[in-house]
Amino acid sequence: MSKRKNQADHEDSDSDSENTPTFIDVDFDFFGLNSTIDYHAIKRLLDQLFGVDAEGLSTHALADLVLSQPDIGTTIKTDGEESSPYAFLSVLNIGVHNDNVSIKSLVEYILAKSKGDDAFHESLSTILRDPQCQVGLVLCERLINMPVPVIPPMYRMLVDELKDAVEENEPFNFTHLVFISRVYKLTPEEEEAMTVAQQSGKASKRQKSQNSNGETNDRSPDGVYPFHPEDEEIRKHASHHLIFPYSNAQPRNAESFGLDTAGRLMLMPAAQLPELARILGDVFQPPGKV
Repeated sequence: MSKRKNQADHEDSDSDSENTPTFIDVDFDFFGLNSTIDYHAIKRLLDQLFGVDAEGLSTHALADLVLSQPDIGTTIKTDGEESSPYAFLSVLNIGVHNDNVSIKSLVEYILAKSKGDDAFHESLSTILRDPQCQVGLVLCERLINMPVPVIPPMYRMLVDELKDAVEENEPFNFTHLVFISRVYKLTPEEEEAMTVAQQSGKASKRQKSQNSNGETNDRSPDGVYPFHPEDEEIRKHASHHLIFPYSNAQPRNAESFGLDTAGRLMLMPAAQLPELARILGDVFQPPGKV
């Protein structure tokens, strides 16, 4: 059953006019996770989320685990419940599922990556050992070009779902939340080329899509940019934040093709989640909404 419907303006990147982009209305339906229908799409989105490191993280088992709790989390579809999801959001209790092969792999992975920041690693190690701490792993991914205003409703629904689950004495009374996401890096030369293209009105379709999805044209001081604009708001609420290199990333040079990607890890007190959901709704409103 559909949870709710959201309508968003989506830019038509194939418009004949460079200076007059057209928009089409797309209805996005929000559904609960469905193990019968959603497995392959969730598995593909998880592979996308973990990039070149996905193969070693048992994403098949992780997809099964996500789908094993249909009352926690949301998918977004456009062609009814029987269609494949374009996006999903869920959260898993690391302690409850610590015997699952995917959670074991992920805990080892994030602990290893957090060593890039001593304070982060110490905090993460401590809360994962502390039986009084309940740590949730937040997983959120979507197809490229999905408009960012569809994301805040999923977080608002997650807040309500977690509240209901806690009232039913289910193990979702989290003290901390771990977020895993993705970034890409641009060299100064790539940033300059992007700026010139944008100023000339000849930005690539990918750049136009990023702008329509909530990103700005502002340069990052360190050349690091989020695939998900909402990550910048999550970072503001996080107690620790880290950009880390992928373990299986290939060495890059001037002839390398494609984006230079990396992972992002954030640790946030779970009590911040309702406020985060509210802020996301304020920052990423659908076009035309005041």
